Amino acid sequence: MHEKVKESLKSVLPITAIVAVLCFTVAPVPTDVFVMFIVGAICLIVGMGIFTLGADIAMTPIGEQVGAHMTKTRRLWLIIAVCFLMGFIITVSEPDLKVLADQVQSIDSLLLIATVGVGVGLFLVVAILRILFKIKLSYLLIGFYAIVFVVAFLLPNKDYLAVAFDSGGVTTGPMTVPFIMALGVGIASVRSDRNSDSDSFGLVALSSIGPILVVLILGILYPTEGGVYSPVEIPVLADSRDLGLQFLRGFPLYMKDVAIALAPIIAFFLIYQLAALHLPWKKLLRIFVGLLYTYVGLVLFLTGANIGFMPAGNFIGQMIASLDYNWILIPLGMLIGYFIVAAEPAVHVLNKQVLEITDGAIPAKALSLSLSIGVALSLGLAMIRILTHISIMWILIPGYALAMVLTFFSPDIFTSIAFDSGGVASGTMAATFLLPFAMGASEALGGNVARDAFGIVAMVAMTPLITIQILGIFYKIKTKKLDTDTAAEETDIAASTADDDIIRLDSGREE
Repeated sequence: MHEKVKESLKSVLPITAIVAVLCFTVAPVPTDVFVMFIVGAICLIVGMGIFTLGADIAMTPIGEQVGAHMTKTRRLWLIIAVCFLMGFIITVSEPDLKVLADQVQSIDSLLLIATVGVGVGLFLVVAILRILFKIKLSYLLIGFYAIVFVVAFLLPNKDYLAVAFDSGGVTTGPMTVPFIMALGVGIASVRSDRNSDSDSFGLVALSSIGPILVVLILGILYPTEGGVYSPVEIPVLADSRDLGLQFLRGFPLYMKDVAIALAPIIAFFLIYQLAALHLPWKKLLRIFVGLLYTYVGLVLFLTGANIGFMPAGNFIGQMIASLDYNWILIPLGMLIGYFIVAAEPAVHVLNKQVLEITDGAIPAKALSLSLSIGVALSLGLAMIRILTHISIMWILIPGYALAMVLTFFSPDIFTSIAFDSGGVASGTMAATFLLPFAMGASEALGGNVARDAFGIVAMVAMTPLITIQILGIFYKIKTKKLDTDTAAEETDIAASTADDDIIRLDSGREE
């Protein structure tokens, strides 16, 4: 527990320090908002530490056990049915999705959540079938993203475009990622070929496409007018007791949300345990302790993010955009983006899995650096879009086109990790800090919030696809150079040995 909290402290402290410096300099905020932010940061640190521990001992083992057993049954209909059901259940329970749905008033929130759930369920099935039938991930990514952009051009209400792309990012949050990634590991573990490790990645990547596509289709079939959104409320506190009450009112709300999120997963696991798994009691008890940790950690994390970070993000965005030199939004946005990705709980889950599956061949520091650079670029682009009011398609089309081209040059495992990373990076912090930050900036500039601010989550999901694949190309070049050097050394050693043998032979003849 101590180590996990220490890790989360290292992750959350940099972004907390940056926001604090902004509050004391160019973006002064009301004292009550600042104090709420600090209390929220403490909740984030403790919550993330407890959550990651719970994910390690509960969510990951559940996913691996279910995935491995399901594959061994060899019943395709069962695999398809269970994967769709799991994808739907976990997604509609995802807290990040609820945050986005509550901020969009142009469409019924329950309809939006259910549609996204169907999208994830369908594409999780596609992802599992890809592993079983050994289909190259890049072919599916190119094909499905081509369909997504064709459907996007058919959308009648362009204000709805950014919401559709954002929905793909928020579905892969702290509840979804540990389970889906572990499911991939469990299914791939049944295979014994050399590509099984790289194929265990990619489930998050494909699961992120489903929501975008089905929400775009919903926008065509269920047309909406305008870009109505819910503004972020900035609380006004009278005293310290009001501050305490703000968090005390929040805790029961998020306790209920997380309980609703976990209940279907627990119910599904119990049914599967009784029907098929039959895990020993000791292992079962450990999993339930882990689920308790997951519950407590996620309640603390979401309370801190929603009550502490969301108002602060919105207010800071407004203040910076109101400056005479509001172009500073671009470098400051990039700085925030660089450090905030480390505060995403799901990022730690991804890093741990990459480290374990590759036996440390892909260093966690290099992966984290590539991810941070990617998110920094996305925030810079998002701020440019807010300042210039350009369409999100001018950024997404060339961005995804470049990402698709890189799939032909980057090693398969890096392509899979890159597209998973895009979904993982656009989680809770993107929905509860970056989106309100963008909304605040857009409001201050008098822009169209639905068009200019929404879409930031989609861009956070896009840029890591490029930076991590570029890392893969460098890794490929470096590995090739090392192989060449090793081969040259072996040739030199062999030649030297042969020369020694000739010398010995000549010496023998002379004697």
